[in-house]
Amino acid sequence: MPAGFHRLIAAQFFSALADNALLIVTMALLQARGAPAWWAPLLKFGFTLSYVFLAPLVGPLADAMPKARLMAWMNGVKVLGVIGLLAGINPIAAFAVIGFGAAAYAPAKYGLVTEMVTPGQLVAANGWLEVTVVCAVLLGTVLGGALVSPALQATSLYALLADGTQEAGVVSAGASAPALLMLLGVYALASALNLGIPDSGARYAARSIHPVAMLRDFAGANLTLWRDAQGGLSLAATTLFWGAGATLQFAVLRWAQDHLGLPLHQASYLQAAVAVGVVAGAAAAGRWVPLARARRMLAFGVGLGLLLPVVALTNSVWLAVPLLMLAGAVGGLMVVPLNALLQHRGCELLSAGRSIAVQGFNENASILVMLGVYAAMVAADVPIVPLLCGFGGLIAVAILLLMRRTRRMAE
Repeated sequence: MPAGFHRLIAAQFFSALADNALLIVTMALLQARGAPAWWAPLLKFGFTLSYVFLAPLVGPLADAMPKARLMAWMNGVKVLGVIGLLAGINPIAAFAVIGFGAAAYAPAKYGLVTEMVTPGQLVAANGWLEVTVVCAVLLGTVLGGALVSPALQATSLYALLADGTQEAGVVSAGASAPALLMLLGVYALASALNLGIPDSGARYAARSIHPVAMLRDFAGANLTLWRDAQGGLSLAATTLFWGAGATLQFAVLRWAQDHLGLPLHQASYLQAAVAVGVVAGAAAAGRWVPLARARRMLAFGVGLGLLLPVVALTNSVWLAVPLLMLAGAVGGLMVVPLNALLQHRGCELLSAGRSIAVQGFNENASILVMLGVYAAMVAADVPIVPLLCGFGGLIAVAILLLMRRTRRMAE
């Protein structure tokens, strides 16, 4: 890999690590405040809003300046969101601020990868990227669970930070204040790593910043990618995967608490089992699946959908862990090659930043819809086991329809 690639991987790992740990810490903060259960998915909903509504802006923004510098600035925006949590603003509003930083960070990160590596290295580079993204989910979930666990809260370091925040007048965050301070340090480390990434040297033609012109340009880019045979197929698959994945992040936590009777910090470790599987699947795909075979990996998406009812009906933690890991592995095997295909076609048809912005818009619109439906189901007290079974069945059917489309394209 070229110089600076692994520094980019490290920078985005620590930024995503803090994002995922912060979600668990903030969920604990909501529970401490007695907020209803359906507020938890709304944290992710608020986080995702910027990905959808600012999609026409963030692509040109990523192409208009050195991407590593933009990534460092966006970590600073995330820091403002954490400071907002410490100051006592509504957690959903704070996550909307953090989501703005993440929305502008994403096209810069993925776009920089396409600028740094050759097309032949793209699947391997995506393997690296997705492995570290999912490792960040895994370790961030574990870190968040550890930060809210009674064991860590009983340590002298936690007590020292708690005393310091109380003396500073930070009382609205309660017992979560020391955890939030620790995560500020992780974001600072990510920013420092970003600033050391060399400029790729890629430059793009200036585009109009008039809102109407930007919306037209984005709509045209969106249509271009959807109409492309390979681009549209891979965009449909990744859009479905990330919407489902974001919803499962909360569904697994609720299932572990309601069905298995685990507390939040232990339930977060079960969620991490999915991430372990995704890491294994993503690593295998990056190692053995060439770009030309990406469309064949859709079959693993059907496997993911069929595994979810099996997981939902499991009553044993020890059986649930390997099943969740297997579900993550088949998901990783599907999404990494298709994501690489999407980036390759997007870069050929559009530009690095614009194509990633289109991808982010569609994937995060899917997240908003699926999380909205899930939050409504939770508010309506739908039992988690039939909810997971139905969700898995819908995923399997949707992927089968995409596979049918693939066969028609080949005829």
